[in-house]
Amino acid sequence: MSGHSKWHSIKHKKAVVDARRGQQFTKLARAVTVAAREGGGDPDGNPALALAIQKAREASMPKDNIERAIAKGTGEGVDADNIETVLYEGYGPGGVALLIEALTDNRNRTGAEVRHAFNKHGGNLGEPGSVSYLFDKRGVVVVDANRYDEDDLIPAIDAGAEDIARDEDVFEVIAEPSALPGMRDALLAAGVEIDSADVTQRPKTRVPVEESDAGKLMRLIDALEDSDDVSAVHANFDVDASVLERIAS
Repeated sequence: MSGHSKWHSIKHKKAVVDARRGQQFTKLARAVTVAAREGGGDPDGNPALALAIQKAREASMPKDNIERAIAKGTGEGVDADNIETVLYEGYGPGGVALLIEALTDNRNRTGAEVRHAFNKHGGNLGEPGSVSYLFDKRGVVVVDANRYDEDDLIPAIDAGAEDIARDEDVFEVIAEPSALPGMRDALLAAGVEIDSADVTQRPKTRVPVEESDAGKLMRLIDALEDSDDVSAVHANFDVDASVLERIAS
């Protein structure tokens, strides 16, 4: 599991889930709206929308909220065209590459928030293309390696998975983004419980980070993710889980 995934897992275990539920719903609704706008309102023919809806359901978003977000994206709402996807790139403490995805109705506001977070926490906001070449857009399903072995994951191969990587206590099942919904459904149908299923920017290589820089880096990532407009932060760092546990405590 990448350092970033470890950090999210640790924070999730320690967090009070309801504390940020409102903010989480806002981000999930935007993702549903944009997916519906770009690929239509039928999740059966729009894998991106199917994934966005699934993530919203897993977060216990009410059905009415999801339906309103879809309607907004398909033109029944007046604000759909005002939301755009923006990508920011830069470097954090320890030379870690950061790729930030945002869904915003005000590019200037979002850009200012992202720049402020970088400046405050020892990072440098870069130009377009400065770090994106270090990542590949992939569909990734994470499965507990202590409960399952590679033979249990064969249904994912049949559904389009291209690789299975073992990283500490998890398997990462990797495929083209378009294959993610089918791969996820195949595993669930086979009785395999999954930890997460996301389209993510997967780092090609990882940068080891010293403990002295790790705390500053995590504060930068947290500050970026606290923005209502930021939908995802991808990073190519690798830090021992024990170090992240100490930072989170």
